[in-house]
Amino acid sequence: MKTLLLLIFPLVLCAADRTILLVDDHDILYRAGTRRVLEKPVRHAKNPLITEDKPWEIAIAWTSVHRDKATGKYQLWYQAYAGKRAQLKTLECVVCYAESADGITFTKPNLGLFDFNGEKNTNIVLIGSGLYGDRYCNSVIVDASEVDATKRYKMLYYDWAKTAKGERVAGLHLAFSPDGIRWTKHPEAPLYTTSFGGKKVQPPFAGENPYSETTAPDGRVKRQLLKPISMSDAADPLFDPKRKLWAIYGKAWIPGPDGELGWKHGMGRIESKDLLHWSKPQIVCFPDEQDGALEFHTSPVFFRHDHYFSLNQILNRLGGGTMDIELMFSRDGIDWQRPFRDDLWLKRSEGGQFDSGTLATNAYIIIEGREMRFYYGAYSSGAIGGGTNITGDQQKSGVGMVSLPLDRFAGLRSEPEAPTPKIKSPPDIGQITLKPLDLKGRTEIYVNANASGGAVWCEILDEDGFRIPSFDKANCVPLKKDTTRYRFAWKDKKLADLPPAKYHLRIHLQKATAYAITLH
Repeated sequence: MKTLLLLIFPLVLCAADRTILLVDDHDILYRAGTRRVLEKPVRHAKNPLITEDKPWEIAIAWTSVHRDKATGKYQLWYQAYAGKRAQLKTLECVVCYAESADGITFTKPNLGLFDFNGEKNTNIVLIGSGLYGDRYCNSVIVDASEVDATKRYKMLYYDWAKTAKGERVAGLHLAFSPDGIRWTKHPEAPLYTTSFGGKKVQPPFAGENPYSETTAPDGRVKRQLLKPISMSDAADPLFDPKRKLWAIYGKAWIPGPDGELGWKHGMGRIESKDLLHWSKPQIVCFPDEQDGALEFHTSPVFFRHDHYFSLNQILNRLGGGTMDIELMFSRDGIDWQRPFRDDLWLKRSEGGQFDSGTLATNAYIIIEGREMRFYYGAYSSGAIGGGTNITGDQQKSGVGMVSLPLDRFAGLRSEPEAPTPKIKSPPDIGQITLKPLDLKGRTEIYVNANASGGAVWCEILDEDGFRIPSFDKANCVPLKKDTTRYRFAWKDKKLADLPPAKYHLRIHLQKATAYAITLH
């Protein structure tokens, strides 16, 4: 008789790393002697990485970028405006393609898919319908979960279409591709319509047809679609990991003081489970009295460590349509915080550079090692006005890149208190005490901090605030350099020695800035 030997191995569940960003106080119980500071990105020394050196590239703006994790290859799609230089209306504003091995040196392959005024060797991958206004924007999704290989790449963009009623309307369009180069337009278009024309007029009455056409004396037909709450000519998609669906954040018109349409742009949001059927637009953020004459242009969003971030484009119409970038964030994607509106994340360059007038961000963040990369399109002129403002010989444009150390959006810096008669030189120290954390299964605590001129320590307290012996500041080996990942250690104990319970982490700062805490 054979004996059946059954081996039972314990099931060990390893918790995923959790990174707590210190951009807000959501995870902080209290702090003292600290001030929140915005981390500013650095422009790449080789900017612009892509320039307008083709006949169909009078001006370059909208961008989308993807980095293949397996090969490291970069793919970049950008909007190129040719205007009346194009002989065909469909070619006035096109999508072009470039690629790179390192994200710095890009090439524009001769694809031969679309010719431009007889030139067959172009890098154009998508053209417009040519029905009325221009095709606009390009936001590419690389969907690894797509079972249909011909639809792995998806592009959302703004264009014009003819309805069954014969009305020519604008709105969201969708195209598919197996490789990001050869695109097939989805036949149903637009997927939703957007308001256009009729600026500074009152919205129609309920029950009225919001679409109208009028013929000018010269025979030109003027069309308008008046929708009180509407997205505009932009589409920046995001897969919302909290709601498990797609969301678009973009321009949304808001009415003016007397209710007239088309006053300013706010931040609109719509959502979809299949990219085909979209919800009604929702206004989630808008310029207020602190913005004065400024408004939003469009507000692309990306997700990182439980935060929705937006590189919001701040438009100054009175300043010629120039745009700078403000960093905003949200915990739920609906309620947005703007603590850095007076300290812009990225400002225009000076001296007539390609990005000295307009900065056009996107919804993509590329992680390259311990670096975050952000690509953007830019003009040396303002974004509004058209004509020679965009097409003149003085105009420069292109695609640039800025970078930040990993997860350094904003941090908490130690700051000495104001001097007093008794203490003329207060110490530059501060502390951050986090809300109780369950450390079961955690083996390491890492800090992302700049302590090149000081030090950072970590001590552990019980849920009532009492210090844990051997895990106090005096026994912690301090960080004394600038690094995005430093493992805290104590002289005699390891984190695994702690009994299961909830604990407070207290981060001590001396002439230092902390950006994030990671539990492993």
